[in-house]
Amino acid sequence: MMRQASGELVVTTNGQGLVLITGQVRHWVEAQDMSLGLLTLFCRHTSASLLIQENTSETARDDLERFFRHIAPESDRYAHADEGADDMPAHLRTALTATTLTIPVSGHRPVLGTWQGIYLFEHRRAAHRRRIAAHMMGE
Repeated sequence: MMRQASGELVVTTNGQGLVLITGQVRHWVEAQDMSLGLLTLFCRHTSASLLIQENTSETARDDLERFFRHIAPESDRYAHADEGADDMPAHLRTALTATTLTIPVSGHRPVLGTWQGIYLFEHRRAAHRRRIAAHMMGE
């Protein structure tokens, strides 16, 4: 029988960078006791995003973070700086990535490739507590 579940994951960041949340997501999915379904994750913020990325090489993550600092640098050229110099660049980086991920579930686990991990991408310099809405439909 088809069922639904919803909840929230809270992720604490230490400032800018990729935070691996695969384990936290996997734990939530397993707790729903659905062997087959579809998982949706939604980042409830405008200065952080979600990514599926390489989960083994730290240099891949470093290169990705460096790329985003290059294409959306901190600068005084932005009109929007209500919360500091990293405010508008954080919004731009979020606009270029994703706030929603949809992931199939099979065998009570998110279906990911061998080298894939689920990340929260924090775009602000300061530490934050980020909230990720989780919804799953399945059986």
